Amino acid sequence: MATVTMDSTTRQALERLIAVALRDTGQSRRCADFLLAWHNAGENGGLDLTTLWGMDEELASACGVVFLWIASHRAYPEDLGYGDDLQRIWALWRSGE
Repeated sequence: MATVTMDSTTRQALERLIAVALRDTGQSRRCADFLLAWHNAGENGGLDLTTLWGMDEELASACGVVFLWIASHRAYPEDLGYGDDLQRIWALWRSGE
């Protein structure tokens, strides 16, 4: 498989979403839902797009940036070195469900 790269704007957006998802707020839950749907929608539940309604504009915009990148790159977070972060997010938001 070819090396997958991410431009700095998209990487910053992704890392912002990850940082928020690793906290414990309503915004965190929404960021986690977005990231976990990318990680494995079947296992983690699909993303209800109305989730974006509850996000502040900065985080919703970050989701948009990452979403556009995902649409054109066919890569998972693990392919970019974020597998451990997604496992931590899963443990926070899905392991007890």
